[in-house]
Amino acid sequence: MPRIVFYLLVTTVAAVVTYALAVVIWKLSTKYRLYPKVRERDVHTRPTPRLGGVAMFFGVLAAFAVASRIPQLSLVFTEPGKVLGLLGAALIIVAIGVADDIWDLDWMTKLAGQIVAAGLLAWQGVQLSTLPIGGVTIVSPYISLGLTVFAIVLVMNAINFIDGLDGLVAGVAIIANTVFFIYTYLLQAQAQTEYFNLASLTTAVLIGACVGFLPLNFHPAKLFMGDAGALLVGLLMAASAISVTGQVDPGQLARPENYTAYFLPAFIPIVLPFAVLIVPLLDFALAVTRRLRAGKSPFSADRKHLHHRLLDMGHTHLHAVLIFYGWTLVVSVGVLGYMFMPFILATTLIVAGLIVCTIVTVLPLTRAKTLEAAAESTDVGQEVPELARFDRLDAASVGAPKSTETA
Repeated sequence: MPRIVFYLLVTTVAAVVTYALAVVIWKLSTKYRLYPKVRERDVHTRPTPRLGGVAMFFGVLAAFAVASRIPQLSLVFTEPGKVLGLLGAALIIVAIGVADDIWDLDWMTKLAGQIVAAGLLAWQGVQLSTLPIGGVTIVSPYISLGLTVFAIVLVMNAINFIDGLDGLVAGVAIIANTVFFIYTYLLQAQAQTEYFNLASLTTAVLIGACVGFLPLNFHPAKLFMGDAGALLVGLLMAASAISVTGQVDPGQLARPENYTAYFLPAFIPIVLPFAVLIVPLLDFALAVTRRLRAGKSPFSADRKHLHHRLLDMGHTHLHAVLIFYGWTLVVSVGVLGYMFMPFILATTLIVAGLIVCTIVTVLPLTRAKTLEAAAESTDVGQEVPELARFDRLDAASVGAPKSTETA
């Protein structure tokens, strides 16, 4: 029986358990009003329960429990420390996230908890021990530990930063992890090794948890995953990427025809994790830069994330989420394409996809400019009501009644 059937089994377990518990948590939270008030930076307008991350965590636990009973996946559990370290780190992160969702912890406490969780995972052996640069280069234990903790904390916060729209994190995670699972699964056959089962299993379980949670989280959301869920997604994505990155011998992956064919497969283990995380990492970088320039903490909250900007541009809630899906799909699938396609073809597809995504992203601005031009060119006394609100010249006129509408 193909190995992928067993991965599909644990994915299904994670999805079913997560969905069932999410429904229970939603009903209990609604009945007993276990939800916070709407904050100024929030996009939603009604109080919504945000303990969905708890359901996702137990879905992950159930899936790993089932996987441990499948003989074909037994190799993952020959090093139980890594699995226990992963689940222990997940427990710490979920506990920190739930506490923050309930009591709104300060950023230093949350960061300390994230570092402890990342340190536990690295201590149990899930860490960046090698880098595929100029061959397989072994780094020192101290550098390995530092890079691992930094990478895990970075990814967790990047995922948490984009958790601002219904279905955004869950959908992006499903797309990104599906691409990453395909990569790790095919890598096993290409490199003729079983080493990557931990990465494949972790990714498959995470896909299931997100699939099970998405029905209650898609717009309009009945339940949010909260910090507990977003940090859990980030932790598992980082763990699966680290389990692969740096563990690849470029000589086993390279096609010898030319240098480009050698270079790209060798660096896909480094590039692909960044590709599947392109949206959250970009938002994280922009947010940190913006806040530091303003003299604020990089973890202080604001309403200037990428998803807020898409809404301000005129996109609907659903359109903004689909745009994030599109960017993630184009970049992640495009990078993966270098394993199967000629360089020029793969690059052409990526460029074409990025152009389409860019057009869709800026379309509301173009439409607004067109309507504004039409409004300003309309003769006085003949204005169309639907266009009047776009006429900035009239809106700027002193005493114009439309000025109060456009303020």
